[in-house]
Amino acid sequence: MDKLIKLMENRAKVLRNGIKIAERDKKTFPEGHLRISRTNNQIRYYEAADGPTPDEKYISVKNMKLIRRLAQKTYNKTFLRNAKNELEDIEKLLKVFNKADADSCFTNLSSDRQNLIVPYIIPDHLYAKEWQSQNFQSNSYMPENIKYDTRRGEKVRSKSEAILADIMFELGIPYHYEKPLIISGGIVRYPDFTMLNVKTREEIYMEHFGLLDDDEYRRASLNKLDDYRRSGIYPGKNLIFTYETDDSPLDIKGIKEMLKELLCEA
Repeated sequence: MDKLIKLMENRAKVLRNGIKIAERDKKTFPEGHLRISRTNNQIRYYEAADGPTPDEKYISVKNMKLIRRLAQKTYNKTFLRNAKNELEDIEKLLKVFNKADADSCFTNLSSDRQNLIVPYIIPDHLYAKEWQSQNFQSNSYMPENIKYDTRRGEKVRSKSEAILADIMFELGIPYHYEKPLIISGGIVRYPDFTMLNVKTREEIYMEHFGLLDDDEYRRASLNKLDDYRRSGIYPGKNLIFTYETDDSPLDIKGIKEMLKELLCEA
């Protein structure tokens, strides 16, 4: 519900701004309106009177500035009518949604009372808590390499992965480390991190490529991305990858801003 309200608020903001510009532009238009005639693939423009009389006069293409202003005038009139109607409808809906919603019947209760109830709609924070508590068999490959501590109290395979885990922990992003994922062809992959977008309840996968200077590692990494793509997992949609080389160290600040923008509430 919060996401829907936010979308409507953003749309209302866009509409108000557009209406403001259109109202200002409305005062600058010339008299009359534009009629366009097409004959044998030839376009002719006419300036028609606004009143009940059918008087009109031909406009040469040399006067394209007038033609454009008359076309803009018609668009302006239609836009203002539709935008104002849409804004009015959105404002009415916002008044309804902001009064009360079904989720608030549970979230407004005290924690003592919440503990006694099974909600019919699971709130985001409870969904995230349940998702985080999942049990699974993580990657058993070379367990001796899983030795770097995170702030959440787990161990990962590299210092960079520990940094990434700590960023997620700091931002409050629910995540699993090396949770198994079955992709196309029944192949089992273990993404470095599986994160939860709490608002959309979608899983987002993260792979960190830490040895891109190595040719064999780089080829394997590209093959992994191809496997994801064939399985409907695409960079920028539900796959994030980070990287580092000897010349390009891990961009901690940039990654933090990216994750905050993609997975945290505004």
